[in-house]
Amino acid sequence: MKIAIIGCGYVGYAVSKYWQSNSNLILTVTTTNPQRVPSLETVAQKVVVTLGNDLENLQTVLKDQQVVLLSVGAKTADSYEETYVNTAKTLVSLLPKFLNIQQVIYTGSYSIYGDRNGIWVDEESPPAPANRNSQLLRKTEDILLSANNENTRICILRLGGIYGSGRDLEKIFGRIAGTTRPGNGEDITNWIHLDDIVGAIEFARKHRLEGIYNLVNDSHLTNKELIDNVMTKNNLPNVIWDADSKSIRPYNAWVSNQKLKDAGYQFIHPQIIF
Repeated sequence: MKIAIIGCGYVGYAVSKYWQSNSNLILTVTTTNPQRVPSLETVAQKVVVTLGNDLENLQTVLKDQQVVLLSVGAKTADSYEETYVNTAKTLVSLLPKFLNIQQVIYTGSYSIYGDRNGIWVDEESPPAPANRNSQLLRKTEDILLSANNENTRICILRLGGIYGSGRDLEKIFGRIAGTTRPGNGEDITNWIHLDDIVGAIEFARKHRLEGIYNLVNDSHLTNKELIDNVMTKNNLPNVIWDADSKSIRPYNAWVSNQKLKDAGYQFIHPQIIF
């Protein structure tokens, strides 16, 4: 099977490394950074330097592919439209020309659920993105899902906060040790380990999943519980919460992962690892 990974960053590289160990898979990956080519050549048969919305280059990438993993990441808050929406538009415009593509898997974000005051949501809950970039992520999903058909299945994985090798929780939260944060820290968090992102993407590929699936673990700790644990485990000063100031987090929802479990996926790290 030939697979293209559009956007081979933190997640894409890990998936490519996993897939590369399977001799039955031939990988083509893309990056926007020429300096990453040598490292990517160790995990893929072909590396293409291109933006995701480059029509000509993307045609070259998609030729003869059977599965496409879209795993792009915006470098700045101002580049979401170009990175996500325009890449999705370009990909969808090309799919009718490449009937060999059986599936597109996209790594999105649970942030599109918005601020639900911590209530439970699942894939049937209507998105309520709280800011422009979350709105653009929802638009990206809609563009991709519009291309779903019997020939090419579209699978959306809504990822929680990503942590794992090279991106541990101490590294993520250590910089706020001893600081004062707005709010009471009672908003709900949703996280997913890199191992489970790789595992779920492979599961989606193997079972040709289509539709939307939340990819978060079972922990659902409050922000305070999460950060307190990180500080305690790493002997760092606790964060002080200022309940008189409103929390600035644009999403607060208890995200269900039951649909993915019902499909048969078994989490490697169902609870968060500190």
